[in-house]
Amino acid sequence: MTVTGTETRTGLVIEDLAPTRAWLVEMLTFTFPGIRVVTADSLASARTAMASCFGPLDAARSQPHLALVDLGLPDGSGIELIRELACARPDVMPIVTTIYDDDGHLFDAITAGAQGYLLKDQDAGLLAQYLRRIERGDPPLSPSIARRILARLRSPAAPIPPAPGATLSPADPDVTLTPREIEVLSLLGRGLRNAEVARLLSLSEHTIAGYVKAIYAKLSICSRAEAALEAAKRGLV
Repeated sequence: MTVTGTETRTGLVIEDLAPTRAWLVEMLTFTFPGIRVVTADSLASARTAMASCFGPLDAARSQPHLALVDLGLPDGSGIELIRELACARPDVMPIVTTIYDDDGHLFDAITAGAQGYLLKDQDAGLLAQYLRRIERGDPPLSPSIARRILARLRSPAAPIPPAPGATLSPADPDVTLTPREIEVLSLLGRGLRNAEVARLLSLSEHTIAGYVKAIYAKLSICSRAEAALEAAKRGLV
């Protein structure tokens, strides 16, 4: 899409991992030629950027601004930002970009005001294709996310499980990991680097970096040595 008239679309990319942030910026500029992209790596820096990067509120815009929001930020959850954008900036479309594909994160984000939900374990071409749906008025959703939403609509009375880690202390031995996180932790426990893990699992390196970040947050650890120790404790190596 090319920006026409006097409207200039701004995209705010909120992502703490530098390689992933650069990848998302590249994808946005490829998908929406002419878009102005601003980046932030935390809740605090995102709030500072939000105060000025979108310009005066214009609810009549034909092309909404975009905010790609990671959920696991170093100083809090991206869901807080989505809620703030939904309340204060109706001319901005908040879209989750995450590795979390569980119902807890998904429906918390939608309830907060997210208008799209994309999983970062897909290649850039597919994500660009999903983002272009915005031009047709369709929400950008990864296929597995769309299926979850449909399933929820079919069974509205079923309770939504909390987001993993939301009710447990990170140090709790009962903290659970997703099957993919267990795979990644197992490989980290064997001493593999992110690039090697990515190659073995046929995923991109930035996707693995996202899983490592999620594992560290859930287990309250901050180094590969601690990850290896946790993998050993869980019998993964």
